Amino acid sequence: MTAIDTVRTSQDVAGDHVAAVLPTIEALRAEAPRLAAWGEQLADRLLGGARLLAGGNGGSAAEAQHLTAEFVGRFDGDRKAFPAICLHGDTSAVTAIANDYGFAEVFARQVTAHARAGDVLVLLSTSGTSANLVRAAEAAHEVGATVWAMTGPGPNPLTEAADDALVLPGVGASVQEGQLIAVHALCRVFDAIVLERLGATR
Repeated sequence: MTAIDTVRTSQDVAGDHVAAVLPTIEALRAEAPRLAAWGEQLADRLLGGARLLAGGNGGSAAEAQHLTAEFVGRFDGDRKAFPAICLHGDTSAVTAIANDYGFAEVFARQVTAHARAGDVLVLLSTSGTSANLVRAAEAAHEVGATVWAMTGPGPNPLTEAADDALVLPGVGASVQEGQLIAVHALCRVFDAIVLERLGATR
């Protein structure tokens, strides 16, 4: 194989990856009303004193942490900070709970400790089958918190356990890339409403 053939093959692989995400993004376009409704509800609740919690495993954990960082920090322009907790961020709690109660409880026990009625728990998963996320959803319902899931193809155990779900088609990588756009859309709606209600400096 020549150097030119190698470059062309690599370009094909990259092109195939980009092409694979397009159906996922197209499906996400149809979910804009759901994301708008979520953003509006989050604004209502967080402005009223509720909190956002989020969790996921692996790459989805990174997505969850990205989401909470946008609320505690800022997304697109200056505004007040809002309470948001990423459930895998406390490594001492995660490892202690996993050691004492099993990995299926690492998020549920934190939800029990932190979540209150009216809070929102966002759970991200490409498969929707993670036992620790399903248990977190169950724990949230026990304390009166609302659960939203972002998953790959459904139905799956997590969508069944959630109050509402954003379900996207595609392989894991494509779903995860679509979820990042969904996270940003959610943040953009939230910020627009906060700006309208409270004003903000830019």
